[in-house]
Amino acid sequence: MIPLSGASLQPTQQAAAFVSLSNLGDASVMKILLASPRGFCAGVNMAIESLDLALQMFGTPVYVYHEIVHNKYVVETFRDRGAVFVDHLTEVPEGALLLYSAHGVSPQIRELAASRKLKTVDATCPLVTKVHLEAIRYAKLGYTILLIGHEGHDEVIGTMGEAPESMLLVETPEAVDALQVPDERKVAYLTQTTLSVDDANRIISRLRVRFPHIDNPPKDDICYATQNRQEAVRTLSSEAEIVLVLGSQNSSNSQRLAELARESGKKAHLIDGASDINAAWFRGDETVLVTAGASAPELVVEECIELLKRLFGATVEARMVRREEVFFPLPRELRSAGDKHSSTNAHFAGSGASRTSDGS
Repeated sequence: MIPLSGASLQPTQQAAAFVSLSNLGDASVMKILLASPRGFCAGVNMAIESLDLALQMFGTPVYVYHEIVHNKYVVETFRDRGAVFVDHLTEVPEGALLLYSAHGVSPQIRELAASRKLKTVDATCPLVTKVHLEAIRYAKLGYTILLIGHEGHDEVIGTMGEAPESMLLVETPEAVDALQVPDERKVAYLTQTTLSVDDANRIISRLRVRFPHIDNPPKDDICYATQNRQEAVRTLSSEAEIVLVLGSQNSSNSQRLAELARESGKKAHLIDGASDINAAWFRGDETVLVTAGASAPELVVEECIELLKRLFGATVEARMVRREEVFFPLPRELRSAGDKHSSTNAHFAGSGASRTSDGS
């Protein structure tokens, strides 16, 4: 548990907090706008519950290919419980249990796991699997696939592995003009699921000019949770002076939330939890929008709110922009066990968390 007392702050932070509070006088106190939806999405819920059930059923260690989700708090919590996160399958003993993270893996990784006789549990988000299947379909039809995404992201690596000879990565609108394809009439685009909607649309617009016949899937690849959390920030940030985004630095969707707030002219901070908050960021009488990326647990949100209440007497107003009612089933390997074991979300839910079926 992250300490919430002023003693947990650095001396400069304590001093700044004292100055802020002493200057308040009779002025209005800080107001927190608590955005909803925020935090865990259905895919993250499914992946986390899968790892928890695997630990309960099979004991430790349970090996996980890459981080189960891109969140420091979640990863450290599971590491303390006996999960072992690896970047190379050579780190996994032959015959051991391996869980694939929410971001998905390439066919090459699946083949290597089979050759090492690993017992696997696939916790890939179904929305990521959808993109993989689209890549396979377009490759079989002879298309050049333009994947809009960020180089090096686990999801992008897995998706490109489905059709490496047919796929090109596009990261910016400026990169579109330099693209060379065998047949400009057989081009399709796909997107990483956690992109900024605005950034993706800028690239897509440039692609449509460059390749007038470009094809795309009938439904957007950017996931519902990414779009909904961005919509909430876009809608509510106009009422705030500062935006706090709970999420880790390697979380693509969390980074996009902070960027979106900054693009609207607001000061925004991407933080893992309460210990990252610097009281000097605040006067003490402003409106602060608090949200969380799709892999950030509600517990860390509540700890940040409690700290702002302690330091500035903040009040909280919950603001729902869109309701989510999405649920993804457990992997086949764990479904029968799901009724016999308790869900892990108790490890990450705040005491007062209000959740829809997708965990937000």
